[in-house]
Parts: sequence; C-alpha cells; structure tokens
Amino acid sequence: MAAPKKGRSASAQSKPGRSLALILIAIVALTGGMFASGNTTPRLGIDLAGGTSITLRAVAEPGQESAINKTNMDTAVEIMNNRVNGLGVTEAEVQTQGNKNIIVNIPKGTNSKEARQQVGTTAKLYFRPVLTTEVSGGPATSPSPSASASPSGKATGKATEKATGKSTPSSSSTPSPTATSQGRAVTGALKAGATPSATASSSAKTSASPTPSSSSSGSAAAAKLQAQYTALDCTNKKQRATAGQGAKPSDPTIACGQNSAGQWQKYILGPAEVDGTDVKKAQAVFNTQTAAGWTVTMEFTGKGSKKFGDITGKLAKNQQPQNQFAIVLDGNVVSDPSVSQALTGGNAEITGNFSQQEAQSLANMLSYGALPLTFKEDSVTTVTAALGGEQLHAGLIAGAIGLALVVIYLLVFYRGLSVIAIPSLLVSAILTYALMSLLGEAIGFALNLPAVCGAIVAIGITADSFIVFFERIRDEIREGRSLRPAVERAWPRARRTILVSDFVSFLAAAVLFIVTVGKVQGFAFTLGLTTVLDVVVVFLFTKPLMTVLARRKFFYGGHKWSGLDPKALGAKPPLRRTRRPSAPVDPKEA
Repeated sequence: MAAPKKGRSASAQSKPGRSLALILIAIVALTGGMFASGNTTPRLGIDLAGGTSITLRAVAEPGQESAINKTNMDTAVEIMNNRVNGLGVTEAEVQTQGNKNIIVNIPKGTNSKEARQQVGTTAKLYFRPVLTTEVSGGPATSPSPSASASPSGKATGKATEKATGKSTPSSSSTPSPTATSQGRAVTGALKAGATPSATASSSAKTSASPTPSSSSSGSAAAAKLQAQYTALDCTNKKQRATAGQGAKPSDPTIACGQNSAGQWQKYILGPAEVDGTDVKKAQAVFNTQTAAGWTVTMEFTGKGSKKFGDITGKLAKNQQPQNQFAIVLDGNVVSDPSVSQALTGGNAEITGNFSQQEAQSLANMLSYGALPLTFKEDSVTTVTAALGGEQLHAGLIAGAIGLALVVIYLLVFYRGLSVIAIPSLLVSAILTYALMSLLGEAIGFALNLPAVCGAIVAIGITADSFIVFFERIRDEIREGRSLRPAVERAWPRARRTILVSDFVSFLAAAVLFIVTVGKVQGFAFTLGLTTVLDVVVVFLFTKPLMTVLARRKFFYGGHKWSGLDPKALGAKPPLRRTRRPSAPVDPKEA
C-alpha cells in the first residue's frame, strides 16, 4: 500500500491539533475584541441605515465662468471625499451630477453631522492677520501681554494653543508659561488669542490695518470697515452668515468665530497672506513626548513656507491681538493662533487641550479646505432606510435559502462529510462577521446591499473548496487506497486547485475594488475578504478536522453513511505491494 510522504507533510498530518487550536484562538480573539470594543454589529451604509444627501452647485465669480470645468470639478470631488473620509465617516459617496453639481451622500453615524458641516464649508481657506477682535456684544478691552498664556476662544473650542516650528527662538520672544512647563524650547509658539480686544495697537501692520491713510479712498474704506465691524453682531445668525461676504483675498474684511466658552467673537482681519493651497499636509497627532496631548501638525509647500515665515515674522513683533493670525474657512474663523516668533522651517504644530475629534477636524480643514471652486448648497435631503431595509430582509432570506440548499446538497451527496463542511461554513461565517464588525470602526467599512451580496456569493466559494477536497479524497479511495493515506495524498492536489481558484476570485475582487466607486466597492471588498478567509478556514480548520476524523472508524471503516464507502464509490481492490519474482537460478551456476 502506498504510504504518505515523509517530512513536512507527515508532521502536519500528525499534529492537526495545532491548526485547530490556532483557528480557535483567532475566533476567540476576534469575537473578544468585538465585544470589548463594543462593535458587536457591522456598520451599515446609507442604503441600509439612512443618512443625508446634499446637492452642491458650483458658482463661478464674474468673468471666471470657464473655471467650472471637468478638471476643477474632479478636484473638488476628491477634496470633499478626503474631508468626509478623514472624519471616519463610513461609505460616504461624493460624485458629480451634470456639469455643475456635486452630490454628497453621508450615512447616518457618529460623525455624519460634522461631515455635513465640513462638506458644506466649501469656500477657500485663508490665513489672515488679526487686526481687532472682541466678544460680539462685549466691552472693548486692550490687549494684555500676559493674556497670551490665558485660555482662548475660537471655533475649534480649545484654549492655550501654540505651534512649534523649525526656527530657533529669537531673543525677543518670551516663552509662554505653557511652553516652559513642557520643558522644551519655544520654537515659534502659536497660542490662541485669549483676551478679546476691540482696538488695534500701534504695532499693527500698517499695510493691512483699516486705520485711515493719507489717501481719501483708503480712509473711506477703513471707516466703512470699522462701521461694519461696530455694527456686526455675531450672535445673529443672519449677520454671521453674511459677515465679510464678497471680500477679496487682497482686502481687509470682518468675520466671526466661536470660542471655547460658546461665545461668538468678531474680528477685523487683514488681507490674506497664505491660502489653503499653500498647506501641503496637516494631520492630527498624539504627542507622547510632552503633556501636549492631541496636536495638529502643518507642513507647507515651498512657496507656502516662505509666505508663512514672512507673515509670522511680522506678526511676532506685535502685541496681542495683532500677533494673531486667523484661519478663515467659508468666512468663519476656525482658529486664531498668536505668534511669538517667525516660523521659517515650513512646519508648525498647533497644540492645546484638543480631543482627538477636534484635532482631526482642524487638520481636515487645513488639509482639504482649499477648493478650486465655490459651491452653494442647493438642497439637503434625509434618506430613509425603509427601502434598503426591505431589500436587506429579502437579501438575507435569499442568503438563508442558498445556505440551506448548500447544506442539503452536502447532506445528500457527501453524507458524513457534511460534519466537516457545515462547521467549516460556520467558522467562516463567524470570522467574517467579527471582521466586518471590527473593520467598521478601524477603517470605516460599511455594510451595504452589494456587500451583503458579496457575502452570499462567498458561501458558494467556500463550499466549492470543500467539494474539491472531498472529491480528491474520493478519487484516491477509488484507486484502492484506505482513508488516511487517501487524505494526505489528496490534499496537495486539492490545495493547488483551491489556491488557484481563490487567487482568481481575489484578483477579480481587487480589480473591481480599484476601478469602481461607491457601493460596488462594498461588493468587491466583501468578496476579497471572504476569499482570503476561505483559504484560512480550509488550511487551518477543514484539512486538520478531516485528518482527525479520518482516524475514526466511522470514516476509515467506510460506513455507508460516511460518504466514503468504497463500494458506493466503485473502488478498485486495495493496493498492495508485491515482490517481483526472482529469476530462476541455473543449476550449473549453483
């Protein structure tokens, strides 16, 4: 009788318990992590959970209608998509509709409201010097040198912000108490403006200040801006929305921003010195080296680095609030850091009492705030999940029917071997469910209807792998081999077929995921995930379990209900080793 090969395969067949223990550990770890993190169910996409659909219309400035073209629209789609994905919003869809519209579908979720706010904030991002600021409706106060270390109010809602750049501290810069307590040099500290101020100090930049100039037209413009600032009430929603409307980047303007105490501040801002396109990258980082906690790091382009160094160098010479610059998005001040020295290294770090979400929100505004076009919100529609829920119910019923048919097929044609196939399907289902639940939080994966279809298709892929293995074993038994050597001889052949089949399925899923967008990616992702899990289950569960059960009399004895009955399979007589007859001996030679 042919014996199984020695060496590595023999060792594997003699210790199937290791593989079974490994898959058991994986199941326990994944399910334990699922319950420990509280993510016990997969996240649902907009078609299943409902959400918000926003229609944005591109608006060109007079004389620049040609700016609304495919290139700029595609760039805007990419930036908006990065905005909502940067917030971890699951399965958000951003796509063009016609020549001027962009449709943004945001599923219901923890950050969907914030995503809507950021997507709707579609104007360009500017860095403007602060000339005057005060709490809207509050008394005017003069800036105090010690106020730079005090808690500040701004739209990001955090206090005592500062930023560190690559430049060395100048002798004229005095480290703030916060910076000193961190035990490191203050290299270009940016601190949020703390004490509201209503008047500009004499050290303000004359080129940006709205104070009267020798020109009568300049005096009239400055007087008009001052009048607008005096009349501005940022607590009034309508005034807040129209503050600074129509102002050019090269002109001073007024703006509003909300501080950490929930109060609205109003500002007079100088001409834009840096815009959003000058920010190369911004990200939220948890600083473990100091007590800073969550920080926002900024990296500027080559031109942006020079412009940022120039403006921070000028602002550092002023007193508060005129050493501050405002980060303005859609006419609103989202942050107003102050500068104690020039930042010429092209990098800066904004620190403060940020939570992770607040730091990420500010980083997203800095990274993705500069759109090539201006958009207006045409409509906002709430999408219900009623239709999707009905389709999901129908899909689950179809999946259950398909699974039941597979089980019936296994019971009828493979009988006892279904004891191996059905648990394998169950293990694959557990791993798939646990991973989908965990990936929802980890990478923002959302389960939509196409993804459910991908999971249903995976049932057939997994069952196909079992059938290939079982048929290889049956072929070996038909050749006259007993069960245990038949299992070990069949496995290498079945393994090659299974790997090639799963590789083709995974390749198709990968190509589909790369070349498509939206919901189709959900199908591709689920198909690829379940294909990988099929390989894991077959190698670490199905094959080892078959090796263990092959030692049971019910199977190796060829019981008629085992699915491996040699008579039912039409097996040949058992293979036996026979000696070749020796040649007759010549008597003369003897």
